[in-house]
Amino acid sequence: MTRVTGASSGNVLLRRAQYRTADDPGPCCRIARNIIFAKVSNSRWSIERTRRDHGLRVDSVRLSEASAHLKELLPQIAEERSPDSLRGLEGAGATVYFDVFDQLILGEKPLFSFQARSRRPPQDTVNALLSFAYSLLAHDCASALESVGLDAYVGFLHRDRPGRASLALDLMEELRPCMADRFVLTLINDRMISKQDFEFSENGAVFLDDAGRRTFLKHWQERKRGMLTHPYLREKIPWGLVPYVQALLLARCLRGDLDAYPPFLWK
Repeated sequence: MTRVTGASSGNVLLRRAQYRTADDPGPCCRIARNIIFAKVSNSRWSIERTRRDHGLRVDSVRLSEASAHLKELLPQIAEERSPDSLRGLEGAGATVYFDVFDQLILGEKPLFSFQARSRRPPQDTVNALLSFAYSLLAHDCASALESVGLDAYVGFLHRDRPGRASLALDLMEELRPCMADRFVLTLINDRMISKQDFEFSENGAVFLDDAGRRTFLKHWQERKRGMLTHPYLREKIPWGLVPYVQALLLARCLRGDLDAYPPFLWK
């Protein structure tokens, strides 16, 4: 995937504030904590949505237990002061969430069965869809950050690594469950995607083919035009603007206009 960008925008003072924050364990951890809190909370509400809407078609008891476990993690995350411990709690939440992810899939089985997250390359159709959705979301987050004047390569949760847009990966964490995962579930459960949209390699790798990517992108753009009420601003905006709004709120936090970064808490 390619991306065309113009000259970097934004105030140099904003980027200097970003770099100072990234180097200061206290403020850095506070931002990372809010991001992880929102990711785990949004993962929980994704489970709750399926349990509410399709309780008779899923293992409701198993989903309820996973939701309760994620809920128990939230106060621990809110109080955690160690970046490494925060990453551990995020990993624990991801394990609980993906352990029941197959329960959220109501489409054709076994074609769309999910056992575990796999990447580089994805090993099944569900992982192929998730990986493509995450790549699009990361691209949108990087563009949003640069549009408000932030450096997409210096993050607070993901460590610096050459060539990695760490802040874009940070920003997308809280948006994965509601923007990427729920979109993939809709594609599968509403039968918008089929076996003919995938390429199956001899080494076990699975990818969307050209027609599958076109179908995916068509529905992805339609999803981005859908409207929601932003949980912090209390204003109606398209889903496609959510990364930009979150980038803008992060910039305001780094400038000192907000006391803390308000993550995207979805229901």
